[in-house]
Amino acid sequence: MVLGIDFDNTIVHYDALFHRVAVERGWISSAVPARKRDVRDCLRRQGQEEDWTALQGYIYGSRMAEAQPFPGVLEFFKRAVQQRLPIFIISHKTRRPAVGPAYDLHQAARDWLESQGFFDPARIGLPRENVFFAPTRQDKISLIGSNRCSHFVDDLEETFLEPG
Repeated sequence: MVLGIDFDNTIVHYDALFHRVAVERGWISSAVPARKRDVRDCLRRQGQEEDWTALQGYIYGSRMAEAQPFPGVLEFFKRAVQQRLPIFIISHKTRRPAVGPAYDLHQAARDWLESQGFFDPARIGLPRENVFFAPTRQDKISLIGSNRCSHFVDDLEETFLEPG
C-alpha cells in the first residue's frame, strides 16, 4: 500500500481560523457557525466573493501558522512513518494567492508542516521529498500516479472524478 493524503481541509483544519479572521475583519457576525463553509456561504450571500478569495490567500499565507491539524492527524502520520508505510502529502495549491498580497503559499504550508513536527525524526519523521504542492488539479492527479499511490485521502470529491 502507498498512501497519499491531501493537505488543506484533510490534514489542516481551518474552521476556527476562518471564522476568527472573518469576525476580526468585521465581515461576519460571531453568530455565524465556526465552520469554513458557513463563513464562505455568508460572505457569498453578502456579495463579498472577492473578500472570500482574499481571506483564503491571507489565511493560507500570513496566518497559516495559526491553523490546527485535524484531531488524530499527527498521531496517524507518526505511526505510518514508524511502520514504514510509504506516505505522501500531495496537494493542489497555487504558489501565490489569486488576489491580495503575494504570499508564498507553498512555503507557508511547508513551514506549518515543520512547526507541527512532520519533518522532525523525533516527532513524525516524514521525508521532505514526500511532500508535493501542485499548481493545478491535473498536476496533483499526475503526482498521485507518479508516486504510485494505491490509496488517496481527500476532502474534495472532484479529485476522484478526474480522469486518471
